[in-house]
Amino acid sequence: MLVKNWMSKNVVAIDADDSVREARDLLGRHEVRMIPVMESGTLIGVISDRDVKKASVPESVPSDLETVKLSAIKVKAAMTKGAITVTPDHTVEEAAELLLVNKISGVPVVSPENKVVGVITQSDLFRAMISLTGTGKHGVQFAFYVKDEPGCIRKITDTIRDYGGRIASILATDERCSKGYRRIYVRVYNIDQPSLERLKEVLKEKSTIIYIVDHSKKTREIFEEPLS
Repeated sequence: MLVKNWMSKNVVAIDADDSVREARDLLGRHEVRMIPVMESGTLIGVISDRDVKKASVPESVPSDLETVKLSAIKVKAAMTKGAITVTPDHTVEEAAELLLVNKISGVPVVSPENKVVGVITQSDLFRAMISLTGTGKHGVQFAFYVKDEPGCIRKITDTIRDYGGRIASILATDERCSKGYRRIYVRVYNIDQPSLERLKEVLKEKSTIIYIVDHSKKTREIFEEPLS
C-alpha cells in the first residue's frame, strides 16, 4: 500500500513570511494539525498546532493580546525547520513508522523534484489500516497464536473455507511472541451462524485462539493470552 494512494492531495500550505496567527487560523479552519511551510515555492519546514501553542502567551493573558502577539510573529520563526518528508512511492507502513518514531501527526509528501504533492497524516493511515483489515465491512475476526512452520496459515484458512467462510484479510506478526511462534489475524465474511458455531469448535481443537470478534452480532469471546 503506497502513500500516493492514501495521501491527502489538497495541500493546505502557508508562506514562511505569513504570521503565526494566520497559521493558527488555517489549522483550525481545515481541521488539521500540521501544514507545510513554503518559501519561494520550496518546502522549508512545517508548522503544527504544537508550534503555535509554543508561540502563544499564557492562558491568563487576554485573548486579544494573544492575537496581537501571534500576528507579530512570522511562521518561519515558529515553525519546525527541516521537515521530515516521504515520497509518493513510500509504503504506508514506512510513513507510519516515521510518525511514530518522531512523535508527529503527519508529514509532507514530496515528488522527486522536491515539490509538495500531498500530505499524509495519522487519519490517512487509520483509513488505510481500516481498509486493509476490512473492519468497516464487519464480518468475524479471529486471532490465533500458532507455531511458525510451513503451512500454519493455510491449515487455518482451509478449515475456515471448509465451513463456507470467505477470507477478507490475513495479517501475521511475530511481535510479542515466543521464538518460533506468531500471531495470525483472519477476517471472515459470508458465514452463517450455525456454520460459525461449528467452525469455532473445530478451530479450538486445531489451534490456540486468542479471541473471536463477531462484528455483525457485536459479540466478542476473549480467551487466555498465551505467554510470550
